[in-house]
Amino acid sequence: MPAAITTLRSTLATDLANAGTWSTFSFPPATLLANSVVITPSDPYLTPSNNDEITINPMANFKILITKPAFDNQGNLAGMEDYILAVVTKLAASTLVMNISAVSAPSIISAASGDLLVSEITINTLTSWS
Repeated sequence: MPAAITTLRSTLATDLANAGTWSTFSFPPATLLANSVVITPSDPYLTPSNNDEITINPMANFKILITKPAFDNQGNLAGMEDYILAVVTKLAASTLVMNISAVSAPSIISAASGDLLVSEITINTLTSWS
């Protein structure tokens, strides 16, 4: 049985936890930090499978944002690749059945905590309305 939409983000965060390596958030934090994995809803967030019946499970879509400090492009790119592989490995070991749709190219963003190298992994999984 698919996980309920109300617990799906926390289940993903638990599955992606990697204490001592990165901080894991099941929601967008107020300040985006380096060395973080953040689970956010994608757009569309939910894709209903049927307009008439809520007994049919919808598809939930998420972005998993991975962040690294943007100090040294070559070193941080290698670090980002390591993080991407680690996150994909953790997703594969998850009890949730999901599809990894895409992994974005790393890019640099300016955040309140400083410049960050970021990449997104897009996933989708069946969920339930309750």
